Amino acid sequence: MTDLAYLPGLGRSALKRRSLPPAAIGWLLPSALVGIWEAAARAGLLAPNHLPAPSTIAATILQLARSGDLAVHLTATLARLGLGFLLGAAAGTLAGAVTGASRPVRLLVDPLVQGLRSVPSIAWVPLFILWLGIFEASKVALIAVGVFFPVYLNLMSGIAGVDRKLIEVGRAHRLSPLSLVARVLLPASLPAYIVGLRGGLGLGWMFVAAAELMGASEGLGFLLVDGQQTGRPAIVIAAILLFALLGKLSDLFLARIGQALTAWQDTEVSR
Repeated sequence: MTDLAYLPGLGRSALKRRSLPPAAIGWLLPSALVGIWEAAARAGLLAPNHLPAPSTIAATILQLARSGDLAVHLTATLARLGLGFLLGAAAGTLAGAVTGASRPVRLLVDPLVQGLRSVPSIAWVPLFILWLGIFEASKVALIAVGVFFPVYLNLMSGIAGVDRKLIEVGRAHRLSPLSLVARVLLPASLPAYIVGLRGGLGLGWMFVAAAELMGASEGLGFLLVDGQQTGRPAIVIAAILLFALLGKLSDLFLARIGQALTAWQDTEVSR
């Protein structure tokens, strides 16, 4: 069989140029599913009061955008998520850095944190309402809790798992503690930290939905409740799809930042 690499215009570089961009490949399966869904709905195979057609859902989103309601709900959700993510990521970064760098602190603190990590998200709701009321503070606190644990766990594991030889080399070159952190510990643990931030962001989106189900009057979670109570499945599915789309876009943004910060790595992802 002839090797394609030796055929003019059919080498690996040519095949790579003719293939779809990686970002476009990820849309193939969702597009196919939406097409099948639309066809099944138009053929009457799906009950419109249970699973409306994608075109109906798109029209619902467009109507919300034209009325201005969509902007209000998106702004409320993004504001809660943004503040909760910043608070949870900051606390997770501080706790993860301290416990990862100090074995005595890790032995003392980590078992408690791991135990709290197993508490279901819904279990925090009554406590936060009791402490902070039913308004924004309790919602932001719930989101921050969801973000905290992945950031903490990945950063702590990343720092604690740094090769001891790298640390010894840094000490042999008489690096100060601050220089050791900046030049050895931080680069070595950065990939794990970025994974933790992405995991925290994903949980933040799940927790913001739970937070807005606590009694919000604005937000995508409110749209879920409103659609369920008024018997409008198009509203419910539209809110779910918006959660999925915004979650994917925010994760992609964070992933791009992570790739830029770890461009020095020679990995399969960076190819």
